[in-house]
Amino acid sequence: MAGHSKWSNIKHRKAGQDAKRAKVFTKIIRELTVAARDGGGNPEDNPSLRSVIEKAKSAQMPKDTMERAIIRGAGGDDGEQLIALTYEGYGPGGVAVIVETMTDNRNRTVAEVRHAFSKAGGSLGTDGSVSYLFEKKGVLRFNSIEQEDEIIEIAIDNGAEEVETLGDQSTEITTSVDDYAALKKALAEGGFEATSGEITLVASSLNSLDHSTSIKVLGLLDALEDLDDVTAVHCNGQFPESFTG
Repeated sequence: MAGHSKWSNIKHRKAGQDAKRAKVFTKIIRELTVAARDGGGNPEDNPSLRSVIEKAKSAQMPKDTMERAIIRGAGGDDGEQLIALTYEGYGPGGVAVIVETMTDNRNRTVAEVRHAFSKAGGSLGTDGSVSYLFEKKGVLRFNSIEQEDEIIEIAIDNGAEEVETLGDQSTEITTSVDDYAALKKALAEGGFEATSGEITLVASSLNSLDHSTSIKVLGLLDALEDLDDVTAVHCNGQFPESFTG
């Protein structure tokens, strides 16, 4: 899982920079609206909405902004034309990439995603071409590791699959989707509030990358994440330990 954590670490650092941009909020508002439209406005009954709310909180989105998006979506009108589409492809070095999008124009979106892959020397694949290399998992992150032993003990007792200390002195916990909510609650009750948490795709098979290929892969991931219709990007690249992006 070290490759996942390295990419997660890079994404986390970048997210702190990107969260200042209105574009991040715009993307999350789309996801909130569509999740509420498709599954209702009550997060207790809508796992997809709960997951997006977690993302919104991690991006420090104001509560009233989240609530307005959910109300609009639950009303059944806003977001009616938006659809969720997932694309799979190969980046430099044969790295597997999954791109999640929310769009009102699939032709525009696929053209932009394909262009990003082609420009980076990769290629867009067919459905199922790389998705078998990923599993849906719950991931919790804690900025401080001062009380790492206590966090690990609670995590293991509540179904954690892996606990890892990252290079920026943070702790990342991976668990099954079924155990995610209970684990997060147990940690919170133990006095450990997660800095961020999400249900996401985690690579089950990693592709080792050298430094030069890592730079090319990160360029592709950046280009994809900068697209307005893209909501999430996942890859199975195992970046070198010395690589900082």
